[in-house]
Amino acid sequence: MSRARQPPLVTGISPNEGISWTKVTIRGENLGTGPTDLIGLTICGHNCLLTAEWMSASKIVCRVGQAKNDKGDIIVTTKSGGRGTSTVSFKLLKPEKIGILDQSAVWVDEMNYYDMRTDRNKGIPPLSLRPANPLGIEIDNFDQLKMAIVNLKKQANKKNEGSLAYVKGGLSTFFEAQDALSGASNTADTLFQEVLGRKDKADSTRNALNVLQRFKFLFNLPLNIERNIQKGDYDVVINDYEKAKSLFGKTEVQVFKKYYAEVETRIEALRELLLDKLLETPSTLHDQKRYIRYLSDLHAPGDPAWQCIGAQHQWILQLMHNCKESYVKEQKGTSLLHCSMLDLDSDVRPSPIGHLSQTASLKRGSSFQSGRSDAWRYKAPQQVVFVEKLTKLVVSQLPNFWKLWISYVNGSLFSETAEKSGQMEKSKKNARQRQNDFKKMIQEVMHSLEKLIRGALLPFSLKEGESRLYGGWEMKSELSGQWLTHVIQTVRLSSESLTALEIPNDMLQIIQDLILDLRVRCIIVTLQHTAEDIKRLAEKEDWVVDNEGLTSLPSHFEQCIVHSLQSLKTVLDCKPGEASVSFDLYSNFLLFLLSVDVSSPDLFGSIHEDSSLTSEQRVLIALSNCRYLERHTFLNIAEHFEKHGFQGVDKITQVSVESLKELDQRLFEMYIESKADPIVGSLEPGIYAGYFDWKDCLVPAGVRNYLKEALVNIIAVHAEVFTISKDLVPRVMSRIVEAVSEELSRLMQCVSSFSKNGALQVAEYFVLRKTQPPFFIVCDSILILSWENK
Repeated sequence: MSRARQPPLVTGISPNEGISWTKVTIRGENLGTGPTDLIGLTICGHNCLLTAEWMSASKIVCRVGQAKNDKGDIIVTTKSGGRGTSTVSFKLLKPEKIGILDQSAVWVDEMNYYDMRTDRNKGIPPLSLRPANPLGIEIDNFDQLKMAIVNLKKQANKKNEGSLAYVKGGLSTFFEAQDALSGASNTADTLFQEVLGRKDKADSTRNALNVLQRFKFLFNLPLNIERNIQKGDYDVVINDYEKAKSLFGKTEVQVFKKYYAEVETRIEALRELLLDKLLETPSTLHDQKRYIRYLSDLHAPGDPAWQCIGAQHQWILQLMHNCKESYVKEQKGTSLLHCSMLDLDSDVRPSPIGHLSQTASLKRGSSFQSGRSDAWRYKAPQQVVFVEKLTKLVVSQLPNFWKLWISYVNGSLFSETAEKSGQMEKSKKNARQRQNDFKKMIQEVMHSLEKLIRGALLPFSLKEGESRLYGGWEMKSELSGQWLTHVIQTVRLSSESLTALEIPNDMLQIIQDLILDLRVRCIIVTLQHTAEDIKRLAEKEDWVVDNEGLTSLPSHFEQCIVHSLQSLKTVLDCKPGEASVSFDLYSNFLLFLLSVDVSSPDLFGSIHEDSSLTSEQRVLIALSNCRYLERHTFLNIAEHFEKHGFQGVDKITQVSVESLKELDQRLFEMYIESKADPIVGSLEPGIYAGYFDWKDCLVPAGVRNYLKEALVNIIAVHAEVFTISKDLVPRVMSRIVEAVSEELSRLMQCVSSFSKNGALQVAEYFVLRKTQPPFFIVCDSILILSWENK
């Protein structure tokens, strides 16, 4: 389906004032595709379609009719574009009326003619209206015709005979008449001399007025050019100049050459003015096209369109660097105080892009910003706000820059006049030759955008010579993964907007490389910050246990990992044209896990001084947390890994569990050592207290104190473990009893022989056998050894 044409627009009329039936030339845009497409033309409210002559889509010639208004618009209506508009107006002048007694500069010749309607001759005396009948009779038949011939002969003979006598007889009268006529002639000359002189003067004046009227266009043209330039009616100036050039461009008349030279001086000044306006920044794409068309119609030297493209390119680069300098100064406190209050929704220049152009149809506001008020700008780092502003600047300016180049390539910048003069073909040829130069311009803009962002966020990726030009930021601390994620989303949206302009992908590849480096850096920073957060989890440990013997530490650990995964999900998702990012998830996840070494002194040192827990109780809590991590937390984390599309979840879980088991075993051995060693160490001194000898001892009177003390200590361990976690009781108590049993077995094996009383004393171990089931093995061995020795 073809695109609808734009409505007609009248931009000029020449002349712009006159009386009725004045011939005018109308110029503008979209004035129809042909004579049949023109269906309406009104000037000052009067229909002039009958006298209209369609010349082209930008030119119509017609005559002004009896208008209703003294001044009004020129409205053109076409089938293809509908009713149009006008930026100029026409002033209708009323002709002056001349009365019959008023003097006139026009001499009207008197003519004699015969009025057939009134049967009267105008300007002929009444006596000579009709000649006398030479035949003397009315002719009805042939006989009467014969008689008429006879009469004519008689009259002729009579006239010949009497003429001589008549002359002789009236000779004196003839001379008198001649004298009278001569006097009358002199009197008439005297009487009409003034009238004749006025006629000659009127003729000369009329001839002079005709010359002035014919050439007053040229004589008034310099002044009219000045006036129209001041009013901004450049179309009128161009039309008048084309007309003067065609009429007087090759004249040899000196006065005309003088005035035409003055016109050329004014036009040259206009060319300079239009070129200055064209290269002036900021300016809209519409104004740029308009000024290029004017300069083309004025046959300006050089290539104004390419000059405009070059000026816009330099202006965009300067805007980008100025943006960086202003934010760097603001960061250092030498410029505006409200550095983070920059309004990112305001366009860099007054109009067009609407941006970008809304242009290029940019959808500002990522998921990172959704649901957040503008207050985030007050908290955002300067580098983040700078990237927001810089990308918006490029996205708002580059579309017009690109469209200007496209118009330059296809020749749509030029008017019909330039097309007829061959200037459009010349421009297209120049555009083909300058494609590589324009490609370098786009690449330079992309290069500056990429380097400026690197200087703000990845200064270590710049070369030594580039840091001064693109860097200069005070990097007190590196941006967090959250802000880097926001920056990545911003750069991605900018890349999508630039891609929508149909800019070749090879020109945008540098932006894709930047996005890749930002993603990698975001991943590294996110993992580092996550590891640091995990290390700081000990600071959040309050050692308050629930019914299962757990603290909030496993929950905090899980939340930290899940938050990290959510942050990385956005970064790891590949947009069209982006490269995938691969990294060793297993080693990084292991780094997270190994960062939580709850057996480290630093962790215990972070406990509040008023805490009533002992170090052994905290180890039990850590063991309970490890047990929960293994059975629940890691499984939950594995589900989150699968939910976010990570691969190798089983491997991650396996490595994590193995590491956790190592940590658990180290903590368990620490606790057993702290509890079993005092009990085991008290057995041998207790047995041989008071120089007790198995070979020479009294009759046993009951269980000795060392054994009671051991039982009490074992019960205390059981109570402590049971208070923290019931699930840890079997595991801990079995190791404690095993350690005591091994020590008793060793001590009994060291006894060389038992007396009868000594053997009976060994029976006290049955107490242990009944108290703890694992002790029956030790007790039975002791009894067997004692009887064998006896």
